[in-house]
Amino acid sequence: MSAFNRFGPRALLLAGATMLPTSLFAQTVPGDQPTTQATTPDAAPSGESNDDLQDIVVTGQTSRDRPLISASADITYATREDIDRRAPRSTADMLELVPGIFVEATAGEASNNYSVRGLQGGGQRFVQLEEDGMPILYGGGGADFFFQQDLTIDRLEAVKGGSSGVLTVNGAGATINFISKRPNFKEFEGAMRLTGYSYGLKRADFYYSAPLAENLAFNFGGYVQSSPGVRKNPFDYAGYRIKGSLEYRLSSGGSVRLSGRRGDMETAYYASAPYRFDDGDPASIPGFNIQRDNIGGDAFRSIQVPVSTAVDPDGFRQFRYKDGIRSLSNQARLDIDVPLSDTLSVFGRGRYMDYSYDFNGLFPGSGTGNAGLASAVNYLTPDPAVSPIIDLLRAGFAAYPTAQRFGIRNIRTGQVIGSNQTAALNALNGNGFLQRTTLNHDYVDGRDLGINVGTRWEIGTGSIKNSLTVGGMYYNVRRNQDQSATASVVNDVRNNSDIYDIVALDAGNGVVGSLTDSGLVSYGDWGNGIRQRKDESYSLYANDEIAFGDLRIDGGIRWESDTATAFDGNSATVNQAVQPSVGGVVRNVGSTFNGTFSPTNAGRTGADGKLTQDKISWTVGANYLITPSFAVYARYADGFQTNNIDPITTIELYEAGVRYQYGRLFSGSVTVFRTNFNNQSYNFANPANPTQQQNINADLRTKGVEVDVVVRPVRWFSVDFQGVFQDPKLENLQIDGATQSGFEGNRPERTPARLWTVTPAIQLPNGLGDIYGRYKYVGKIFADAGNGVALPSYGVTSVGVNLNVTQQLQVSFNAENIFDVVGLTEGNPRQGQTQAITDGYFYARGIVGPTYGGSVTFRF
Repeated sequence: MSAFNRFGPRALLLAGATMLPTSLFAQTVPGDQPTTQATTPDAAPSGESNDDLQDIVVTGQTSRDRPLISASADITYATREDIDRRAPRSTADMLELVPGIFVEATAGEASNNYSVRGLQGGGQRFVQLEEDGMPILYGGGGADFFFQQDLTIDRLEAVKGGSSGVLTVNGAGATINFISKRPNFKEFEGAMRLTGYSYGLKRADFYYSAPLAENLAFNFGGYVQSSPGVRKNPFDYAGYRIKGSLEYRLSSGGSVRLSGRRGDMETAYYASAPYRFDDGDPASIPGFNIQRDNIGGDAFRSIQVPVSTAVDPDGFRQFRYKDGIRSLSNQARLDIDVPLSDTLSVFGRGRYMDYSYDFNGLFPGSGTGNAGLASAVNYLTPDPAVSPIIDLLRAGFAAYPTAQRFGIRNIRTGQVIGSNQTAALNALNGNGFLQRTTLNHDYVDGRDLGINVGTRWEIGTGSIKNSLTVGGMYYNVRRNQDQSATASVVNDVRNNSDIYDIVALDAGNGVVGSLTDSGLVSYGDWGNGIRQRKDESYSLYANDEIAFGDLRIDGGIRWESDTATAFDGNSATVNQAVQPSVGGVVRNVGSTFNGTFSPTNAGRTGADGKLTQDKISWTVGANYLITPSFAVYARYADGFQTNNIDPITTIELYEAGVRYQYGRLFSGSVTVFRTNFNNQSYNFANPANPTQQQNINADLRTKGVEVDVVVRPVRWFSVDFQGVFQDPKLENLQIDGATQSGFEGNRPERTPARLWTVTPAIQLPNGLGDIYGRYKYVGKIFADAGNGVALPSYGVTSVGVNLNVTQQLQVSFNAENIFDVVGLTEGNPRQGQTQAITDGYFYARGIVGPTYGGSVTFRF
């Protein structure tokens, strides 16, 4: 059944309301998560009325079968069809299905940023990504390295605020739960999907399920793919993710399910790139198409970076752009649901994952910011007011006293251009620019054990019904990080850019010597970068939901104690010398790891580096069903985010909303909210000295309204609108403990005040499929907390078609950004908190130009 033959999330939310007089509760699938009880209707024949749906979707609750219209939280539900229609190229793309989530999906398939209800962009805090009711990672951040939707996913369920901070860890702002398909106990089923896109993505999905015995069934699925990424790239990144489960249904109605998941995936990564302003609008620099081009390429394939011998005995660590981000993960999981009686049941969830990722990313403009984007002539001019590499040039004069001037040598071609050849320098790549680009090699490996066990007690007398769930959670996680070999090179500004050595020249432009080694102009740019983190977390929680006829009141509480350990690698007093084979005038590896560790913030922790912190999260909400088609609700929630040994940060959420349906013409919800984020703290590189980290701490206050409605004037046409309109502000901002009064009342960085999407759709006759368009609007954002650089608003238009060729064969096609709009999601976060535009040029990260593609799906 086509998704556009339904009202989507609003209809699922409201469909059960008309059934309440005769059936308050409906059937659920045994074993659904206590945090997300749900059933999924079988696909109805195309053209069937939404009123015929007999199942009620409930999410973010602990009572069984609670209709969504009666929920006292802001909830979103997206079907498999909704996900397919969005045609996500990353996990972050799927989050755009949830109103109020601001997504910066410009990094590629992984390492994207998302935030909720006015929190500043650039992270993944307070938003917990879950798979089948368990966090993918305890801390939340980094989950998109190890997860991507495929045919094993049945639907997406999300709750913002509400019980999210009680029923999961580190998800007080929102929980995004991806629900897997359950094994088929009746018959064999399967599906195959082939997907291709204009930028070179090639992907094959598969899914199989079948019964093995009367009460035993399995499923297995996943995908394999290769892709150069959405921007031009000489490298193709490949990999796979697979998972399977074996489920046994108990005669009592419960279930035991054993599942496993493995992934080995390479993906492209994109950071900032240079832009220019053209009459106030961001545009490409000549010679570099910002909508398609990519600074990275062959020159960055594999670079040996000098590093401390305590990191690698041979004194080198290899940066490999050809590998992009390589993410490895293995997970085993056990889910148990056992009813003890008609009113009492117990459940248990446990999963263990070991994982790693090897991140090889390019960061043009990092640390040096706009100052590193300059003409080649200026680069070679030995004037401290002009050259971005003046310290290197001074060292060059000292090392090569006979040199008459400096020049650049293209490492790929060997061509040398002297500083006196200004015409050739100004003609370089059609723009005459050079820039500084940081090579960020960040390796992380970790272990993440999570357990959630509890019991549910449900009773009812007449019009009063009560559901009480109590339980406990345990997480034991550790994470080791090696970011030791950050370094920077000088490269040009073009697609597949070249790296240049800075060379000393004689009077005839003969090379006297090289100031750089394979283009590397500095080492250890971001410190020695070695650290270890560990968390051992215990939680006790309870959630009670009671119904007095049409009035429902619920409340929950969770206490968490986190024992955290943090060790940072110590830097040597004297920086270690580079290996003898290293050329150039830079003779040490920069900030040098000496092979030892010390507790971080030792004044607040014991000698063993451990710190125990505890906090309580709680919430209370109410919903009143005025009529079967009209409900109002209100909610208060007080939640928090653990941050290893750093102070726990908190969030307060106030919200109230209405949900209403008028026949088939109108269905929707409106929610007003206020959020208070307290003591938001994070580090950023000191732009004057990138090896030093500075801390920003601030309170954020946001008030706003969320709208989620669908209008269907005729049966075959609908318009879906989702949007958030908010007013986020900074308060009490400090940098390294010093109050910055000039930031008071500013908009948090990378946070839009307006964000909305409208999706018109036409249902084709006879169940043939649907045609749709989508317009996404992102309001103006600021690149920095100082609000010095405003990145303009933009709107992206996409179109698509889904065709049901037969009952088994479906074909889809979609095109994104068909009008080639330039849209920026962030500035240059490593330039500091008071960014600027220099001579009309700046760094930012933006969306790509038009892309198109589709898939063919065969079900059997």
